[in-house]
Amino acid sequence: MSNIAIKAENLSKAYQLGQIGTGTISRDLERWYARVRGKEDPFLKIGETNDRTSKGSSDIVWSLKDINFEIEQGDAVGIIGRNGAGKSTLLKVLSRVTSPTTGRITGKGRIASLLEVGTGFHPELTGRENIYLNGTILGMRKKEITRKFDEIVDFAGVERYIDTPVKRYSSGMYVRLAFAVAAHLESEILIVDEVLAVGDAEFQKKCLGKMGEVSKGEGRTVLFVSHNMGSVKQLCEKAILLEYGNIKGYENSTKIVEKYLSDRNTSTNKKQYDDFLTYIEINQHSSHIRIDAEYKSKIKLDIPHLGFIIKNSEGTPIFASNPTLANLSINQSNPYHGKIHVDITEPKLIDGVYNLSIWFGDSKQNFIEDIDALSFEIIGMTENKQYNQSLTGNISPNTNWIFK
Repeated sequence: MSNIAIKAENLSKAYQLGQIGTGTISRDLERWYARVRGKEDPFLKIGETNDRTSKGSSDIVWSLKDINFEIEQGDAVGIIGRNGAGKSTLLKVLSRVTSPTTGRITGKGRIASLLEVGTGFHPELTGRENIYLNGTILGMRKKEITRKFDEIVDFAGVERYIDTPVKRYSSGMYVRLAFAVAAHLESEILIVDEVLAVGDAEFQKKCLGKMGEVSKGEGRTVLFVSHNMGSVKQLCEKAILLEYGNIKGYENSTKIVEKYLSDRNTSTNKKQYDDFLTYIEINQHSSHIRIDAEYKSKIKLDIPHLGFIIKNSEGTPIFASNPTLANLSINQSNPYHGKIHVDITEPKLIDGVYNLSIWFGDSKQNFIEDIDALSFEIIGMTENKQYNQSLTGNISPNTNWIFK
């Protein structure tokens, strides 16, 4: 008897940019007729890979291209890759949220997926009603859901608000309940995108523990997308590395994470943008780190707001800042065009590889959000070479020791 929980065969997913229709009613009808007969779209163009760093000539972007893999029952598999690699698209196809353009997915077992805050919840219904709704969708009987109900509510920590419509929940409460429902109801396959980032550190740790229990203890299949390499290595025995919609590797999670990080380390310290930001750059200058950016905007920016987070190679945040956190009074000569320089002198990062995520906006909304936009390496910053990142962390504190 086959032990395969999920099998992808020549799986591809294309998205059309710009206008969706073909331009004529007759061609739209021809496309529709092909679809109802199960035939390929006669007007589907051969597109390009989903490289978001450059502009393409085609109006078709392949988020996934000829994906093939098998996942066995009880496996915990991480899915990693840069933004735009196709991770979330793959999960949506596996969850039946969207259909593949070509190829097929086969598998066995009920699927519970948590792809974004609010997935599967009706905002007007209470937490209690949504628990029963989700269980019913999975094909469970009422008494089966009732048996799990108290455990779900206790895990989510929302007992006080369980009879309140979920539209009134905070994003943190929403995701706690959504995860608890997905993890506790009796599905054979659990699919989780990095929506857990909404929760606090304690809850994230709790979720990782539960996913490990679901996989190793209950023999259920877990698919987990994350930018936190430490979590992927901790939870998953295997991992899939995606790049521009293609599989670059599928094997032991430690080896895949090492491959991903080594590939990232060859990237440049500078990145160009098309809108609002001209470029962002990060470099090490003697005893400090410097972030440089240039912005050009068609709208007036009273507060050009550049926020950043620096994370270590496993995806753990080290520190972050933005003009609001730094209590800055910004006086720029031109509200449409300017340059931003950020010098980071303390705390000092010890030698190693780090990732920079950035947000740029007007302090009220973000126009550009680029997670793990750049990777950079610190060399020779730490005078004391006896630091061990796994034991001491990633920063060298400025301390004053006194012995008497």
